[in-house]
Amino acid sequence: MPRAAEVAPDDLALLGKAGLPSTEANAWLCSCPVIGGNIDEDSAACSRFWHQAAALRGQLPAKAQRQQDQTSAAGLIHERERELRERYLATHAKAIYGKLTDNRKSFVRADRLVVEAGQLVPGLTPRAKELATDAALPLKDKEGYETDQGLFLANVLEDETCGQHLCHAMLLPRPDTHELLAQLAKDGSVNLGSAMVTRVGNASVVEMRNPRFLNAMDYDWLGPLETAVDLAILDPKTAIAVLRGGVVDNPKYAGRRIFSSGINLTNLYLGRIPFQFYVDHIMGFEHKIFRGIAHPDRSPDDTTGATTEKPWIATVDAFAIGGGCQHLLVMDYVLAASDAYMTLPARKEGIIPGCSNMRLPRFVGDRIARQAIMYGRRLDCDSAEGRLICDEVVPPERMDQALAGVIDALTSSGVVSAVANRRGFRIAQEPLDLFRRYLALYFREQAYCHFSPALIANLERHWNATQRKV
Repeated sequence: MPRAAEVAPDDLALLGKAGLPSTEANAWLCSCPVIGGNIDEDSAACSRFWHQAAALRGQLPAKAQRQQDQTSAAGLIHERERELRERYLATHAKAIYGKLTDNRKSFVRADRLVVEAGQLVPGLTPRAKELATDAALPLKDKEGYETDQGLFLANVLEDETCGQHLCHAMLLPRPDTHELLAQLAKDGSVNLGSAMVTRVGNASVVEMRNPRFLNAMDYDWLGPLETAVDLAILDPKTAIAVLRGGVVDNPKYAGRRIFSSGINLTNLYLGRIPFQFYVDHIMGFEHKIFRGIAHPDRSPDDTTGATTEKPWIATVDAFAIGGGCQHLLVMDYVLAASDAYMTLPARKEGIIPGCSNMRLPRFVGDRIARQAIMYGRRLDCDSAEGRLICDEVVPPERMDQALAGVIDALTSSGVVSAVANRRGFRIAQEPLDLFRRYLALYFREQAYCHFSPALIANLERHWNATQRKV
């Protein structure tokens, strides 16, 4: 049986100031186990501790109604729970992942994995009831249970074997892809609502559609877009793929194409974007554009050439902000309008801009990358710095003509060598294991950023979030 850790007197005093019964608080603090190495004993002891923590926290008012002492007490309870989760996962993450995936014989996507982990070891990740309670609240009033999903994924990814297996799972086609391929073959297009894929000559064009919000990225938007990317890559009748923003109906830009305004900050502030958004964005459609579609019986590691992939073109109309700019960093060719610009406003948002910290320095160098990410530097496409990312810049009215020319130039002599060359760049610049290690850091840090008071303050200060209309 794992022995209990010692209790810090200051912890007990802090919980008492919040009005929590000293007997219950002391019993909970005393029950915190030291991980002993036996997974069954450790799991049972940790689950008891997390259950008691939830019961103790349940005696506090909802987050929006807490006084300062109560806020501090809730923070302490979460902190002690998460310290134990990290210790538990440092020892048992590999074994837990093995149980959830039948010793890596089965592939489980991350969104299912974080749910099933909490069912296997109660308290390790949030329960459905906790998630449902938080889902109905604005971001500033959420308890932040999803932070524990980030901690779990980070620990899985820290293990090379498990982490690469999870990356493999997320590179497989989505369940609806193969059925929709038949529709694409018959009709030449598939409309998925927030995304559309259309065969145009020798190219599959994926169009991002969120017209009211300038093609901003929402959680519900990610699934259809990933399916569209699957279809574009797997369509046997095309040799190249294109990512483009659709026409918007926002009065300021009505009738114009916009590439992307990044994460929907209004919905982020309103609590409508879960932590899973970051996971599906980076490990889903964007990684598939970069690395291709995996096969279940072969590792997607680049040295084997075992993915199905195509060269990708992005067309930057108007602007590529935040997540939109992140998309450009996985492209083989970027065509941009001369009046377009790119930004990664992480400083004003208070979150980490996906894989940009890893990828952007390859394009513009370390100094400019830091300026863009940490200080909000804007990169105009038609500038010396912008052309380090954009391969071709043309007047806005010539974008359609220029895109047709790029497609013709890249496909007229076949694309076999193009696929081989993009794999060559990847193995030198971003092998799968580097991606895995980056994500292990990213998910842990982003989980805390997503629920931080600083993010709320930034959205209210820089985005005027309290005045935005849904």
